[in-house]
Amino acid sequence: MTLNGGDVLLVTSAASVQFTKPVRFRVIKDVTDAATFDGWRWIDGYELDAKGEAVRRRRIFVRSEGLRVAHRAVGDDRVRLPAR
Repeated sequence: MTLNGGDVLLVTSAASVQFTKPVRFRVIKDVTDAATFDGWRWIDGYELDAKGEAVRRRRIFVRSEGLRVAHRAVGDDRVRLPAR
């Protein structure tokens, strides 16, 4: 699954046992250059509250197969990171 900045995920225990309660998570960056186990990935982003507001920045380690996309960022809604 390809993730883009601004995508919102529903992260549950299917993605990792640390998520006993579902968490809505807005992607900043899929950290594809980090070494992981097969089928796992690191994702930088923000945990969202019930209103969809960012409450905490996190880097999560999850199983790709367990992720569910709640909302795809499109057009001008997509988060754009400055070039380095």
